[in-house]
Amino acid sequence: MTRLKNRRGTTPLLALVLVAALGGAAFAQRQLKASAGGGRPEIKVELQGSVERGGAHIPLDRVEHVKPGEVLDWRIVSSNDGAGEARDYKAVGRIPAGTTLVAGSAAGEHGSTVTYSVDGGKTFSTQPLVEQRQPDGTVKKVPAPVSMYTEVRYEWSDALAAGGKLSASYKVRVK
Repeated sequence: MTRLKNRRGTTPLLALVLVAALGGAAFAQRQLKASAGGGRPEIKVELQGSVERGGAHIPLDRVEHVKPGEVLDWRIVSSNDGAGEARDYKAVGRIPAGTTLVAGSAAGEHGSTVTYSVDGGKTFSTQPLVEQRQPDGTVKKVPAPVSMYTEVRYEWSDALAAGGKLSASYKVRVK
């Protein structure tokens, strides 16, 4: 069984937001620029988690332990409470140690692009590749299995407007 600790976090403008749950389940990052009118964005990020049990979704703050095989649903909600738009906004969800991403579960709203990392967030790709030694001794790049994924990133082509909200989600299975 894995013991859960659930915390919420928000940060001021132009900072890296770290929302920790399960030893760092998700964080959001952004590069914010003031809009033409001079208003500044102010982003609030909330991580919501639940565990699927008996056909119901139980919030993680009400769960003391998770069991191998259980599925955790993560939802990252970003709100712009400032007066300006947030351009180049990205949200990144960590795949916690002891869990594996559920293939095909990552989804973001409003036309987001989803990419993945297998190197702790240094690089992202829609299909991460890893090197695999072939029987003849050569090395070939092959698609990484989802068990190697460490982060999932959401990027939106449109700015996060003042007063706007964006949501992204993904699922992980406890090992």
